[in-house]
Amino acid sequence: MISANNVTLRVGKKALFEDVNIKFTEGNCYGLIGANGAGKSTFLKILSGQLEPTKGEVAITPGERLSFLQQDHFKYDEYPVLDTVIMGNARLYEIMKEKEVIYAKEDFTDEDGIRASELEAEFATMNGWEAESDAASLLNGLGIDTELHYKLMKDLTGPEKVKVLLAQALFGNPDILLLDEPTNHLDLDAIAWLEEFLINFDNTVIVVSHDRYFLNKVCTQIADIDYGKIQLYAGNYDFWYESSQLLIRQMKEANKKKEEKIKELQEFISRFSANASKSKQATSRKRALEKIQLDEIKPSSRKYPYIDFRPSREIGNEVLTVEGLSKTIDGEKILDNISFTLGHDDKVAFVGGNELAKTVLFKILIGEMEPDEGTYKWGVTTSQAYFPKDFGGEFDSDYTITEWLTQYSEEKDVTYVRGFLGRMLFSGEDGVKKLKVLSGGEKVRCLISKMMISGANVLLLDEPTNHLDMEAITALNNGLIKFPGVLLFTSRDHQIVQTTANRIMEIVPGGHLIDKITTYDEYLESDEMARKRQTYSVQTEEDD
Repeated sequence: MISANNVTLRVGKKALFEDVNIKFTEGNCYGLIGANGAGKSTFLKILSGQLEPTKGEVAITPGERLSFLQQDHFKYDEYPVLDTVIMGNARLYEIMKEKEVIYAKEDFTDEDGIRASELEAEFATMNGWEAESDAASLLNGLGIDTELHYKLMKDLTGPEKVKVLLAQALFGNPDILLLDEPTNHLDLDAIAWLEEFLINFDNTVIVVSHDRYFLNKVCTQIADIDYGKIQLYAGNYDFWYESSQLLIRQMKEANKKKEEKIKELQEFISRFSANASKSKQATSRKRALEKIQLDEIKPSSRKYPYIDFRPSREIGNEVLTVEGLSKTIDGEKILDNISFTLGHDDKVAFVGGNELAKTVLFKILIGEMEPDEGTYKWGVTTSQAYFPKDFGGEFDSDYTITEWLTQYSEEKDVTYVRGFLGRMLFSGEDGVKKLKVLSGGEKVRCLISKMMISGANVLLLDEPTNHLDMEAITALNNGLIKFPGVLLFTSRDHQIVQTTANRIMEIVPGGHLIDKITTYDEYLESDEMARKRQTYSVQTEEDD
């Protein structure tokens, strides 16, 4: 068990948390939620001991081991991948290293023998003989191939490092597991594996995530941060949402009844306070009036943007024809003879572990990259808006937000442009913010504003939920569901894929395409899909 007792954290004059008291018990997975800036990651740092509170303390049951997901992706660059995972249990790793030093000695003494015997006993107690196989199993489950297990961390890609650090946090069955955005940079297969791991994990888990489907799958309780307090709700994310909304409705209804009673008492007192025969009753009602207290209903710190993509023109039947597209990058076949045709009702989610393949396809379709072979043709009634995964260069200018968005708008009136920014929570002075100072989430909201103002009837979105908070992701999800045009998108958010897509395209190893008109959940359950993926995998190995 881990608990926070009267924890307060002040940043300058502002109290981020005030007298927080909460217990996290064994056998539960807690989803820690709250608006951007509410302090979710900060609270995890307090629990893990990385940050000292201004007041109060964190208590952990004696003898229990706490593990947390490291955020420094370069910290272990000089270590082998397997060693990095095993470091998740610091004491076990220390024993392994000390044993290596002792057994490497040429002048092995009696004292060394005694010490080695002590270490071996402790090593066996900690299941040390299974350490490497357990670490390898975690890595394989997350999609890190065996050939990478003995490489140095610095030789891995960014997404691969993230998976290794996640395996490190999970290693050795920790008693308390703290995970800050564990699904970031994970492909959907790795997320599904992590969901099953946490569902079957028997100890205490506290997780911060913007993935609603993930929280619904793994959480038994929700810890909601709002206005510096943390309120526990039993159940998963959807249950929290319904419970919190019900509580607000009940408080409003109770206040309405109290207000009606107050009005009734005030009218009686006003009519009969000067009447001698009614004076006692009027006095009694005054006392009753003084006792009525309205419940304080604080507005939540959460803010939902309004996302509404409205095409300027209706789309025709001919949308997109792709024939024989192929692309090789650095000697690797990324796309291999890909062909498909889109109709005016298609909402296509591109899935699969090769993120580069999906990004390359989008860049080809939007005209930013040339294919090695093949052609594509957009219908004459189509207009496209593109959300790139890597958008850093888009904001490398001295423009303010309003100036930047105006250049993409046919209507140059500032009030009109500010209206789109206002929908995305840029109000007042926000409009004159410089692009260079924007946070990741603000940049994403700017790009969505750009897509809305374009009036395009075809949207291409490559991982648009990165950097967004839960409220913005929910708003984007609703906006995509309502969009009457054609969608081509990638997303790690299971709920967005499931609720939005009516067609699934998976780019499998070797650059081949599986194309199915189906929902995402049905696709995942499809035996045919699994067989095709295996077939393509075998073909690729034979080609090599």
